[in-house]
Amino acid sequence: MNNNTKSRFLLLCTGSVLFVMLSGCGYRFGHIMHPQVKSIAVAPVTNETLVYNASAYLRNKLTEAFMRDGALEVKSLREADCIIYVRVVDVNYRETTPASYDDEITYRPMEWRIWMTVEFTVIIPGNKEPLIKLQEVTADALFQVQADFFVNRQRGIEQCSWHVARRVVQQVTEAW
Repeated sequence: MNNNTKSRFLLLCTGSVLFVMLSGCGYRFGHIMHPQVKSIAVAPVTNETLVYNASAYLRNKLTEAFMRDGALEVKSLREADCIIYVRVVDVNYRETTPASYDDEITYRPMEWRIWMTVEFTVIIPGNKEPLIKLQEVTADALFQVQADFFVNRQRGIEQCSWHVARRVVQQVTEAW
């Protein structure tokens, strides 16, 4: 054998040994979800605030976030291995910048920050103890108001719901 063939053989052997060592050490890629739970259902979200449609936006975004994450399959309440119950407990707004005109030509819309706080728990139907005990998640989002404050505020709620949903999904699939 020449030197080139020996070096290829040595490289192949080294790579094979490394592959076997790493695959046998328990390392995994992807989610670290509970091994017996394969699917989840999102129960109707309870809204304890006066914010219109916050529960509908949040349930929609939770479903989308679980589907996007892929660790759990989203199923109906009757078919799922576990069910997540979510409650919107607080929503706050604060103006971060007022509307203004730069040199009387360029209009700058006002910008608002919205904070949403939710509580959630995950249960396995029929079990006495919850799979994940009651936890609280808070997230925020920025939104601008051009002309119609109500429409832009609803978009802000939708954006904030997405941020909350991503954090909830992360805690459900990785907080073991």
